[in-house]
Amino acid sequence: MAAYGLYTHIASNKFRSMLLLAGLFALVYVLVYAGALVAEVVINGNGTVAYYLSHAFQDLKVAAPVATVVAAVWIVIAYFFHQSMIDAVTGGHDVTRKEEPRLYNLLENLCISRGITMPKLKIMESPALNAFATGLNPRQYSITVTTGLLDALNDKEIEAVLGHELTHIKNGDVQLMVVAVIIAGVVGFFGELFFRLFTNFSWSSGSGGSWSSGSSSSSRSSSSSSDSKNSGGGAVIVIIIAIVLIVVAWLLSQVVKLALSRSREYLADAGSVELTKDPDAMISALRKIENRGELPGATSAVMELCVDNPREGFADLFATHPSVQSRVDALVKFAGGHDPGPLPPTEEADEPEAQADQQDGPPPLRHGPWDDASGPATPPPVPGPSGTADSNPVGNPPGNPTGNPIGNPMGNPMGPWGRH
Repeated sequence: MAAYGLYTHIASNKFRSMLLLAGLFALVYVLVYAGALVAEVVINGNGTVAYYLSHAFQDLKVAAPVATVVAAVWIVIAYFFHQSMIDAVTGGHDVTRKEEPRLYNLLENLCISRGITMPKLKIMESPALNAFATGLNPRQYSITVTTGLLDALNDKEIEAVLGHELTHIKNGDVQLMVVAVIIAGVVGFFGELFFRLFTNFSWSSGSGGSWSSGSSSSSRSSSSSSDSKNSGGGAVIVIIIAIVLIVVAWLLSQVVKLALSRSREYLADAGSVELTKDPDAMISALRKIENRGELPGATSAVMELCVDNPREGFADLFATHPSVQSRVDALVKFAGGHDPGPLPPTEEADEPEAQADQQDGPPPLRHGPWDDASGPATPPPVPGPSGTADSNPVGNPPGNPTGNPIGNPMGNPMGPWGRH
């Protein structure tokens, strides 16, 4: 469903959310069928490919109601407890106006100015510069901000980030992203379960091509050499089919991320500018967040919720966020903002090491007009009552016994380049 404006974008998000939920059940059925293929091979290692495919399909019919109930229960659990799951991963916690008056007031002012329901406010203890919104309905909406973002950004920039997340909530992007997280979680869980089941068994070619448990020393053999050859090949082919189905299901769950259209970030940036009337603040915030938003303990699904996701894969093929440069260029072109350019990489992580090296190494050499690199520093001469120095240090030129530069007859105790 194409989106040609803000309202159609919101409707498109809702439509895609329903499609993703339907796709969740389809992926679960694919995984169940793959598991049935493996189970049939384990039960009977002497069947043909057609035998395994038909019996696995019958198993799918029997297991489909159970799989549907399990998927529905997972959706219900995720609907009510997804925020607790995300908080458990990120360490976010609720804050009040008393605890964070600066952040709380900025968010409240934005909500009041546009008549938006005030979402919950959460803080995540992390030096990373990032923020994200979650929730499936107005009672669950929340915005999580890292402590690093609060320390690095000024009020206008923080307000721009909050406006960005509020726009995600208003446009329905948050619902779509949470549904994608639910699907990735279900498929990842079942995929890992079947792979663990698969690795617990081994194929024994020396016993006539039979499928046996890794913990069992006995194996089944066929009644004849020709049947053994055919059945062994059929079992191998079916196991390969099962593995391919599991891999395809996992890849489809990753492709779901592509449903999180990159245009949502451009729209959220534009919505922030519309809320704050300050494109420069949004641009400045993006430049500060650029390459500084990595949350070490967060999963890829959580990173896709953030303002910026620095993680890339397959040459940016599966990236759900456009680059900061392209977002800044859009704000400059369409919102009239000014780009200060990328910020230099921070050296805060190198400062403690540098200080430690200075403490462990020899004392630094002194450099300055009053210092001697080979000995202790010589204090500057003190001018006498008549404006001349009491003594003429060795090496000062005649006519300038104080060693002060011309035009500074009274002397400067700090030296011409300031205190070292």
